Amino acid sequence: QVQAVESGGGLVQAGGSLRLSCTASGLTFDDYAMAWFRQAPGKEREGVSCISWSGGSTYYADSVKGRFTISRDNAKNTLYLQMNSLKPEDTAMYYCAAGGYDNEDPGLDPDAYNYWGQGTQVTVSS
Repeated sequence: QVQAVESGGGLVQAGGSLRLSCTASGLTFDDYAMAWFRQAPGKEREGVSCISWSGGSTYYADSVKGRFTISRDNAKNTLYLQMNSLKPEDTAMYYCAAGGYDNEDPGLDPDAYNYWGQGTQVTVSS
């Protein structure tokens, strides 16, 4: 059974930082590209960032480019999202996902991802 467990969310003031983690089990972690998505109340799920199986290729949504950094440690089966210069509009539930269209160029279409975590809440106050 595949499990992905996110952690690291919380309440932070605008301009602050958080580091999210996602630890996966029940799958061969380095067989999968990974991604972070987020969903705010009343809004559609939005792709934030994705990373290839090796970590050599990354992609960011324009809304987070230059502020967020995705990385992975395949030895620890863990995906990370370092979030700096947080804004109130970053407030959302953040989810990690495994899969994507291609291990090297996975994209941010949520329908392409097979396995999802339960989410961790990020709240940024102004």
